[in-house]
Parts: sequence; C-alpha cells; structure tokens
Amino acid sequence: MAAPAVEGLAVTALRSVMLRVRQAAERSGRQSDQVRVVAVSKTKPLSLIRQVYDAGHRCFGENYVQEITEKAPQSNKVKTILAAVPNLAMVEGVDNEKIANHLDRVVSGMGRKPLKVLVQVNTSGEASKSGVEPSGCVELAKHVKLGCPNLEFSGLMTIGMPDYSSTPENFRRLLDCRIEVCKALGMAEEQCELSMGMSGDFEQAG
Repeated sequence: MAAPAVEGLAVTALRSVMLRVRQAAERSGRQSDQVRVVAVSKTKPLSLIRQVYDAGHRCFGENYVQEITEKAPQSNKVKTILAAVPNLAMVEGVDNEKIANHLDRVVSGMGRKPLKVLVQVNTSGEASKSGVEPSGCVELAKHVKLGCPNLEFSGLMTIGMPDYSSTPENFRRLLDCRIEVCKALGMAEEQCELSMGMSGDFEQAG
C-alpha cells in the first residue's frame, strides 16, 4: 500500500515545482508559459510516470537509452529508439559533429520529420562534463543547422556546476553563446531555446 502514497507525492512535487517556476518567471519579468519543465523520468517506474502524466504533464526526459527503450520498448540503438518512440520530440546533448551526423543519417533513413536537437555547451569547464567548449558552439550549431538536413537546430543546453553559487555564471555564459550563435545563423533569439537548470538551481537560470 506504500506505492500509491509515493506516487501521490510525485504529483505533489510536480505542482510545487510548477509553482516555483511561475514565481521565478515573474521575478525575471517573463511569462511562465515561456518556460518548459522537463520531468526527468530516469530510474522511475512506469506507474509513477503515469501518475504524473495523468496529472496533465506531457514533457518527459530520459538520460539512459536503455530506459527509453524499456518504456517504449526495444533495443539500445538510436534507430530503434526513433522507431520505438515516434513522438520523441528532441535530443539534447549533441556535443560534436560525429553525433550530429549519426543522428542525421538515422533520421534520414526513417522518413520521419526532422528531429529537434540542442547543442550541449560545457559552460563550467569541468572535465567530467560533456559539451562543446563555448568557443566551438557557433561552428557546431552551424554544422547542425546547415549540414544536417534531417535535424532541426533548436537551441543550446548546459548543466551548471554542483556548487549552486557558481551556476549563474554558467547560465550567463550560455546566454552569451546564444547571442553569438543567433548572430552567426541569422536567427531571432526567441527561436533559439535554452535548456538550463535542474531541480536544485533552475530558479537561478531565470
């Protein structure tokens, strides 16, 4: 009988996060509907995810290929993921041309609409983190937008440092990267999405 209580807590937690998002958006002078909350469902059972889904949330993210396919199901290859999850909306974390080219080839062979991708930028300089260096983000974004016709360059993402007092600097660096990318690609900044901030630091990303 413990499971329903845990699942109820997940929905309560979601509502709490959404309230904090609205408050953070108001403080930064933005509309809350300009912010998309991705519920990270890694390691969580399907029953709990269903509770959050039934509460009205529709945007979920997975970190692990194996978990995507178990919840979709099939194997751990990119082609299989795209086939098994036809409504996969976006891939975040594209940090080099090799990954972009591979995704582009797979999507091309499936005849599906272009796949949205975010370029991951390592704004903290931590060796343990993936991501292109800020100095290389423009070239990678150009490659995705101009050289990968089956991908849709949709923006940039980063993960702040564990020391939350330093993350505003990381987030500001991503804002600078967006300015550079949009200038180089002739894009309006509102067309270049930024994915930054997790449960412990999203309010600083506002």
